[in-house]
Amino acid sequence: MLFRRIFFRWIQAATVVLPIWLAVGWAVFGGGGWGTLGLIITVPVTFISLAVIALLTSMRPSVREQRAVSWGDVGVLGAWHLAIIGFGFSGPSMASFAFLSIALALAAFWYAIVQLVRDGARRMQQTMADYERAAQAGTPIGRPDAQGGPSAPQAPYDIGEVIVVEEHRDRP
Repeated sequence: MLFRRIFFRWIQAATVVLPIWLAVGWAVFGGGGWGTLGLIITVPVTFISLAVIALLTSMRPSVREQRAVSWGDVGVLGAWHLAIIGFGFSGPSMASFAFLSIALALAAFWYAIVQLVRDGARRMQQTMADYERAAQAGTPIGRPDAQGGPSAPQAPYDIGEVIVVEEHRDRP
């Protein structure tokens, strides 16, 4: 659980750290003129894709509740982040890491979407099951009473006499 919590923090930090690593790697390991053009395109796209996938992952109810990602997230996002790190080394295998990074970005995006929908559906089913259980037991659903249990719905509040003023105009 500790590792998954640390990785949850990492996916948010990676949104900034990994695009910076691409620029640093290009400067340290030497990129040519075309590499500069590629860097101008790659860094913002990497930032946006990391931010979107981190947001989709963080939006899941189970991730927000536990403040930890699942092991599937660790595997998919970890492989993608490693491919981005490999791409930053700007060596002879840079094209392979670029292709791998793009493929894993698409896989991570769809994985995050599917997990978000599944987790939301699971949460909705649980809520509906609780509602059905309360309805079958005849337990009123309302504000809890002093003992923590549900209380009966309260009658409308009588505010007393109400004066209504209407304006009528005669039409010529």
